[in-house]
Amino acid sequence: MKIATWNVNSLKVRQQHVIDWLELSQTDVLCLQELKLPDEKFPRAELEAKGYKSWFAGQKTYNGVGIIVRDGIAVDEASIVRNIPGFEDEQQRVICATVEGVRVISAYFPNGQAPGTDKFAYKLRWLNALHDWIAREIARYPKLALLGDYNIAPEDRDVHDPKAWEGQNLVSPEERAQFERLIALGLVDAFRLFDQPEKSFTWWDYRMLAFRRNAGLRIDHVLLSKELALNCTVCDVDKTPRKWDQPSDHAPVFAQIG
Repeated sequence: MKIATWNVNSLKVRQQHVIDWLELSQTDVLCLQELKLPDEKFPRAELEAKGYKSWFAGQKTYNGVGIIVRDGIAVDEASIVRNIPGFEDEQQRVICATVEGVRVISAYFPNGQAPGTDKFAYKLRWLNALHDWIAREIARYPKLALLGDYNIAPEDRDVHDPKAWEGQNLVSPEERAQFERLIALGLVDAFRLFDQPEKSFTWWDYRMLAFRRNAGLRIDHVLLSKELALNCTVCDVDKTPRKWDQPSDHAPVFAQIG
């Protein structure tokens, strides 16, 4: 099963990109973030016409997450969960489903703005709630995949200029510690299972010719439970859609399981 994550930065703008990339990449399960549209605007019919089922938690203008699954792959409809259970939040940031026995979670982690701000405090509260929920989920589902835009670059090698970013949002010690707390639950960073080129990133600012200069960050991740990690044969970034007209500022990250 080929699974992937992609922050599309507006599904309305990038709908055709998603359809084109699904067909090009032959992805079985795609987790989306930053839909930026309400549920009634989600292109379910257009995706069904191309052979995909979808589940989503939308929000006008901001946030929003979804899971798209190729026809013929079994999804337990009763397993769908939106947002972190027990954590009151108006922002639509999590959706999960059990797909062919794998607990697939699509998550859009808060940005945080800057350390010391209210938005950063919200990010840390959200991360604590996510951690506690994932701990319960992984106890129930030995096969679990947490995919999404984490808004965390876990190590200096995930940052194009670590010195320039030192102490800033996305790379702060508090955020990196939260990433490590998720790993400590028994999750594995699938990207780091394999030898990767230096300066491998998933996000590049639209400004300052960042993509052309490869001035990016690796903030989109696929974390796998150890049982799934044992069967992961590849994990990589596909920069192809970042080169298309009107691209998202993120590139898809995919992993092959089995």
